[in-house]
Amino acid sequence: MRFAADPQMVWLVAGVLGVLAAATLAGKLLARRAVSASARATAENVNARIRAWWVMCLVLAFALLAGRIASMVLFGLISFLALREFITLTPTRPSDHRTLFWVFFVATPLQYLFLASHWYGLFSIFIPVWAFLFIPTRSALSGDPERFLERTAKIQWGLMVCVYCVSYAPALLMLRVPGWQGGSAKLLFFLILVDQVSDVLQYVAGKLWGRRKIAPHISPNKTWEGFVGGVAGATLIGTALWWATPFRPWEAALMSLAITLMGFAGGLVMSAIKRDRGVKDYGSLLEGHGGMLDRIDSLCFAAPAFFHLTSFFFAPLIQ
Repeated sequence: MRFAADPQMVWLVAGVLGVLAAATLAGKLLARRAVSASARATAENVNARIRAWWVMCLVLAFALLAGRIASMVLFGLISFLALREFITLTPTRPSDHRTLFWVFFVATPLQYLFLASHWYGLFSIFIPVWAFLFIPTRSALSGDPERFLERTAKIQWGLMVCVYCVSYAPALLMLRVPGWQGGSAKLLFFLILVDQVSDVLQYVAGKLWGRRKIAPHISPNKTWEGFVGGVAGATLIGTALWWATPFRPWEAALMSLAITLMGFAGGLVMSAIKRDRGVKDYGSLLEGHGGMLDRIDSLCFAAPAFFHLTSFFFAPLIQ
């Protein structure tokens, strides 16, 4: 059944688009009132982020309303682009090209094919077991031992975080919660909304009240004030959306808290990789947001955590 048939889902999507419309108006007012060079730069950055959000939200809304397969294809493309950015940032050797061919054009589509087929058993172990064993074997067959462990670890980590972890977001569409008549698309919507709102609120709270840095050498813009404000605000919003989930209000609060904490961890870890490589962003695909991996870094950690918490406590049987 198409998700557009669910009135709650339609209202949720319409609500997000309404918030974006209000943000667009606020951004234009901010740009008009900006006088100093720093204020104009801030307004330009904010408006660039809002434009990028319009594109991302419209694409995601289309996929959710179009159906399960469209969502799988969208996240498969997201994983492919994120993995490309990761491998580009952590360069390998020419001898790894054949291994990378298998990673990009065999392992990645197979992961989403197993997901689309509801083959959960193979979906859950394919990358952490079979791809994990295959990658070093294929690289060893190239006959190049130079920095072998480092090269292999880069490819394995990239495949795990960009494909395996991200694929747990659309995997929510497989869950069937006993006694809950809502569509599983709302679980995916809940995850993405709480995760991304937490990112936005941490950024805003950090700009307004941020003083004490959390890890200045890894992510200079992350502050304790921004962290607390973003996590608290996103948790409250997630709690307020309990009616669109199978959770009771206090359960929605705990789930939202788990999403925000894991999302923060994902953003921090992925920032550490960027600092190690000496770059600010993973790419420049999205104006105002850097690359694809810059936008989904928090989702990489939040998606598998939310999936398994939901599956363990609310949907023990995956159909």
